[in-house]
Amino acid sequence: MSNKFYITTPIYYPNAEPHLGHVYTTICADVLARFHRLVGDETFLLTGTDEHGVKMDRTAAEKGVEPCQLADRVSGVFKSLWQELDITHDDFIRTSSPRHHKCVQAIISRLLANEDIYLGTYEGWYDEGQEEFVTETEARTRNYIAFNGKPLAQFSEPSYFFRLTKYADRLLDFLNSHPEFILPQERFNEVVSKLKAGVQDLSISRATLKWGIPFPNDPEHVVYVWIDALSNYISALDYGTDNDARFRQFWPADLHLIGKEILWFHAVYWPCILLSLGEPLPRQIFAHGWWLSGGRKMSKTEGNFIGIEKLREAAGAYGMDTLRYYLLRTASFGSDLNWFDAELARSFTELSNTIGNCLNRVLKMVFKYRGGVLPTREPDALLLPVDYALMNQTQALFPALQTAYAACQLHQCALLPVELARSINVYIEAAAPFKLARDPAKAGRLDTVLNITTQGIYTAMAGLLPVLPHKAIEGLSQLGVQANGRKLEQLALPLADGHVLTEGTPLFQRSTTGYNLP
Repeated sequence: MSNKFYITTPIYYPNAEPHLGHVYTTICADVLARFHRLVGDETFLLTGTDEHGVKMDRTAAEKGVEPCQLADRVSGVFKSLWQELDITHDDFIRTSSPRHHKCVQAIISRLLANEDIYLGTYEGWYDEGQEEFVTETEARTRNYIAFNGKPLAQFSEPSYFFRLTKYADRLLDFLNSHPEFILPQERFNEVVSKLKAGVQDLSISRATLKWGIPFPNDPEHVVYVWIDALSNYISALDYGTDNDARFRQFWPADLHLIGKEILWFHAVYWPCILLSLGEPLPRQIFAHGWWLSGGRKMSKTEGNFIGIEKLREAAGAYGMDTLRYYLLRTASFGSDLNWFDAELARSFTELSNTIGNCLNRVLKMVFKYRGGVLPTREPDALLLPVDYALMNQTQALFPALQTAYAACQLHQCALLPVELARSINVYIEAAAPFKLARDPAKAGRLDTVLNITTQGIYTAMAGLLPVLPHKAIEGLSQLGVQANGRKLEQLALPLADGHVLTEGTPLFQRSTTGYNLP
């Protein structure tokens, strides 16, 4: 019986078109989802757009359109881009959709019934870029500067509040007993430290803003920011409706994948809301690092980001799978990353010279010496230490990948199969099959080399399916294996003696299209 795996991206703010940061998070989530489907888990990948709030209202006014028109247009760009990138999401939630409205109002009603919402007045500092109310202490710590480098704004108006303070100690107890709840470890430490310093009740409504979901008990107020945005993870599962089978099937989420700038909201606000609702907390939150430019986080606000067209140029020159590989292998998952053109080119060369070259060499050898038919290797007693070393590395790949995926070590998920191919190339050089082929007495040894190397590159290509979904399928096809619909346990079985391979063409070929990224 398969397990379930529910993974989410953040829902993205559609006040401007997507950029590298959005693409990175979504591709990482797609890689994880593809792996879990490959192992047979019942997998659900959710993404979407967060369409309410002051930024959307102001951006729409600047463009001379209604907020709903801006949301429709830019949300459409996100959906189209995910299709272009072959993201395998199972749902795309929009916070302006009727299903999300109904869910949020049901949540507010339940929080009101629990007496966890009250009417008060918010007075203090406000970070408009993050749409976050900031305490005086934190404002002072920040030197009254917002997340995007602009001055914090002073703000005062009636507001409904969620009793965050009521659940803070319960959450802290939970975190202390579940250190795996937030990854990486330094992010966990940050949240616990800040939580111990104390929290204030959370302002959750605006009376001066009309672009939002009306409060069910007071339509003069709209639900503001974080209850609206965070609820997407269960509104997409039909929470609060009479037909919530999908919620009961997939909740709690197995992984909320986010950028570290929104960790506090996911690691504190969201769990406390769920505690009030009496629902299980997500199993894990992973806050990855930022893409940097000039030492600063890439962002729409800063204008220092790599946008869609630049990414299309990269994919056009090197292939979409190379772009996916580069994004994953650049740094340990969770660390900040820097974009370098030379590193993207190096990733292509690495794939071409290692994976592509290994596959090409193995296929040519088997076709040249055995007519494209996989020979039977010699008995174990005749194998050499180098044979066992490569066979052991081959057999260890899938268990190592399962460990890496479970720990969200996505850089290892990309690198481990490539390292296997690198070892195969080294083995081929040492075994010198072209010399073995000259001596009929060494036919058995040649069969062993051909069998071990074919099994190795087959395993490496299968291990790359979540990372290089197109090139891995193409490579497996050249090995005479149709991967579509097959699970990892099937692909983990070695190729049968006598298996027929298929002659192919080089996997990685550089486009002649120009490439010019900043």
